[in-house]
Amino acid sequence: MSGRFFLTFTSSRPSSQLYSPVVVIKPFRVANFAKNKYWTMGSANGIKIALIGYGKMGKAIEEIALQRGHEIVLKIDLHNAGDFTAANLQKADAAIEFTGPGSAFNNVMKCLEYGVPLVCGSTGWLDKMEEARAYCKQQNGCFLYASNFSVGVNIFFEINKRLAELMQPHAEYNVTMEEIHHTQKRDAPSGTAVTLAEQVLAKIGRKNKWVNNETGVDSELAIISKRIDPAPGTHVVSYQSAIDTIDIVHTAHNRTGFATGAVLAAEFVKGKKGIFSMKEVLGL
Repeated sequence: MSGRFFLTFTSSRPSSQLYSPVVVIKPFRVANFAKNKYWTMGSANGIKIALIGYGKMGKAIEEIALQRGHEIVLKIDLHNAGDFTAANLQKADAAIEFTGPGSAFNNVMKCLEYGVPLVCGSTGWLDKMEEARAYCKQQNGCFLYASNFSVGVNIFFEINKRLAELMQPHAEYNVTMEEIHHTQKRDAPSGTAVTLAEQVLAKIGRKNKWVNNETGVDSELAIISKRIDPAPGTHVVSYQSAIDTIDIVHTAHNRTGFATGAVLAAEFVKGKKGIFSMKEVLGL
């Protein structure tokens, strides 16, 4: 995995006064990637992929796809938008969409209209997600959205949900979040941060919404966004009390994990109908 995640526990008490707290995270099922030939090797059957968006992520996805024996049959960016036609797109077994908040929704609807299984990783357009899912069902199409395709991040999501569940009874802890990305990232907070925040809100009843700034309101979950080059992405969920602090952290080192996950998702959606997430791809 091209990243790392860890849980830390710190206390403001001297060691002689610590009561030896224990945080237990119950096991959850995770696919055995080390033994999964589709993760460690090339795909057994090459597929044809259309790339909607050919920036840094698109190029990283192309590199991984070719390594895994796939063919890129269409590459769409700002310079050849006219090539984004039904005839061209339908040459592909799956499309992978990585653009930006301003274009993602229209791209998604176009792919669904043309009947090509779609993997989408663009963030910043989630206010229209339900409309896209409804259209997918109407078209009897295939749509997989993920705010983050990294294997490590998707395991991190599961840890986040379990820790939030454990912390729900402990009102003395205030939960906050921080996300750090490169300066070219246009949306804030990140889609990954929004996913983490929604997971926390679903478990911590004393928080009823997230805000993208520091807050003194007890019912608000603060997400602090920082843009620092060359950071690919760091997410921190922190529980703080007068006695101690519990942090869980995921740090990406490069785009390889995201790109590999997106290609795995494209392999997964080929020939399928329905609405999916990375949970199904990774067996979480």
